Amino acid sequence: MAFAAGRGAVREVLLARAGLTAQALAEPDARLPFVAYEALMREAALLCGDPAFALRLGADQAFDKVSVVGLLCYASATMGDAILSLNRYGALAAQLDMPVPGRRFQLTRAARGLWLTDTWTGARAFPGLTEETWSRFIADTTRGFPDQPFAFEVHVPHPRPAHAASYEALWKVPVVFGSDRNAMLIADTWPDIPLSPPDSYVFGLLSAHAAKLLEALQAERTVQAQLEATLLPSLHRDGLRMDAVARGMGLSRQSLARRLKAEGVTYAMVLDALRRKMALHYLNGGEATVHETAALLGFSEPSAFSRAFKRWTGVSPRNRRA
Repeated sequence: MAFAAGRGAVREVLLARAGLTAQALAEPDARLPFVAYEALMREAALLCGDPAFALRLGADQAFDKVSVVGLLCYASATMGDAILSLNRYGALAAQLDMPVPGRRFQLTRAARGLWLTDTWTGARAFPGLTEETWSRFIADTTRGFPDQPFAFEVHVPHPRPAHAASYEALWKVPVVFGSDRNAMLIADTWPDIPLSPPDSYVFGLLSAHAAKLLEALQAERTVQAQLEATLLPSLHRDGLRMDAVARGMGLSRQSLARRLKAEGVTYAMVLDALRRKMALHYLNGGEATVHETAALLGFSEPSAFSRAFKRWTGVSPRNRRA
């Protein structure tokens, strides 16, 4: 929010467009729906008139300034240890789908050298997080260790965007778009770079706070997550009625609406976001035609699905699939 406001966005307008309130951002350890983060990034880019907004955000905002996870990473002994901390506590920064929970970032050696891979499964559907993530990795390392080699090449799974030139301008390395991996080819010596951790007392405070937050997060299953799990097998049905879905969850319509509101979302927002996510999954993976995808998501007419898809992505589903 602060970065966008500093680049010309009106804070109140950005909040409204992202479906957020100032109160929702008041508590540092509060959590927001990922769909709100996506909307915030998308609208910030529009309001700032900068399609490379996510790239610049990651380059400008050091990780230890935006998250307790970043503080823990930089309290590690080496960069390699920081990756272990990032994987352990990463859910505090963002809960994301990945093949192996707790191992989002992986270091693997191959014929060409050492790869740092982000295994998040939604990278192709939402490039903004990839742009922010790799920008932060590169900028943080460059700022802290200007004499240490780091990235030699970056691969991203999403297609080449109109602002592709901004990638190499900011990252200073070749970028491969539409790759089968979301990864950076990095220096073999990077994991061994020593950090300057604080004293053991400070590290203990950070660890205890993060562990408490993580325990609460793991024990909590949000109503939104329960609603998504309930809706997913039934998306193919036309007109999913909120009262019927609420009954299936053992709640009244009013109770479901009230609990979702407490989490900053509405029934319509969750249903719309889930349909968007699954539409991108079906079409990007080539698993279904546009007509089949419309039916799988409960649209009675392909034209209605096309209108919704254009609202989500700015292009028609046929152009997206192509």
